Amino acid sequence: MTLSLRAAGKSDVGLVRSNNEDNFGFDTRDGIFVVCDGMGGQAAGERASKIGVDTVLRQFRGALKNGTGQVLGTAFEGMSDRANALARAVQLANRAILDEAARSESQAGMGSTIVVLAIQGNYFSIAHVGDSRIYLIRGAVIELLTDDHSVVMEQVRRGLMTRDEAEHSSMQNVIVRALGSDETVEPDLADHELLPGDLLLLCSDGLTRHLTDGAIFSIATATDNLNKICDDLIQAAKDSGSDDNITCLVVRAAESSWSDRIFGNGRQSQGSI
Repeated sequence: MTLSLRAAGKSDVGLVRSNNEDNFGFDTRDGIFVVCDGMGGQAAGERASKIGVDTVLRQFRGALKNGTGQVLGTAFEGMSDRANALARAVQLANRAILDEAARSESQAGMGSTIVVLAIQGNYFSIAHVGDSRIYLIRGAVIELLTDDHSVVMEQVRRGLMTRDEAEHSSMQNVIVRALGSDETVEPDLADHELLPGDLLLLCSDGLTRHLTDGAIFSIATATDNLNKICDDLIQAAKDSGSDDNITCLVVRAAESSWSDRIFGNGRQSQGSI
């Protein structure tokens, strides 16, 4: 079965910040989708997230077309070529951010989270570093596909804190892994099957720290309009008092129509607002 992809994304500066350090980009023709949440203050965070998005889009497209999916160093065993191509793209983004930070003292310490989705046919791969997230909504179920690389979630994984305690902790925005923080970075990778009707959501923590998974599910399934889903998710986070930039990118898989098969459904978009 051939699947077509539709996507929409939106980034909002939020209620408190004067600048937006989030960035996103996607290309449905190549099946690549990415969200980055920068850090480092003012232009440094914005620059880091843009470098992350630009590097991944550019490198991942080339990696698949040229068959150069090997990561920097040893490939991840048991993972698809598609997932390994994502890992290489993320690692190159890490290097690009480090190189940029070294050019100016004002950019020292800049970094970014990243979540990336790559879709080919009836399968998709994900990679992530940091606490931005990817959700899969399939039928009546919402599933979180990523594990936050944060101090509180490390405590949860070790059994030292409950998930409810983590969600209300003042330390929940402290991350333990990010692009630009070390010479090398190891993204978490996963491969999944894609089914017709699946809805995938990539988002920054400005959304997820203020909306429960149940609230996200209710909003994302209330309409088929992908742009409205983005608008409604962001507004709900703002209504809940989000004090951060908010970014969401949604991707819908559907059976291809005759026009998709004849003319294609390629589209690309990028930006932060």
